[in-house]
Amino acid sequence: MYSKQTTVINRSGLHARPASEFVIAAKTFESKITVCNISDGETVNAKSISRILAQGMTQGTKIEIAAEGVDEQQAVDQLVEIVDSGFGE
Repeated sequence: MYSKQTTVINRSGLHARPASEFVIAAKTFESKITVCNISDGETVNAKSISRILAQGMTQGTKIEIAAEGVDEQQAVDQLVEIVDSGFGE
């Protein structure tokens, strides 16, 4: 298992468009990928748009992205990079 922590930086958080972008990217990997909202400890499947949206991750939310599988490091690094980019907002 490989994981990294980051913070949601875009003003509108993970609303529909960035959440969709995140999930589409997550689905390109074979590994099982999860996102944990560090403040409440709830972990959800990173490949589920409904679970990501239900987390209500707003600007400033600290998250941990974790993956387990053959491409785990690449998956986590790419997803952290997407979050760190602010989803182009």
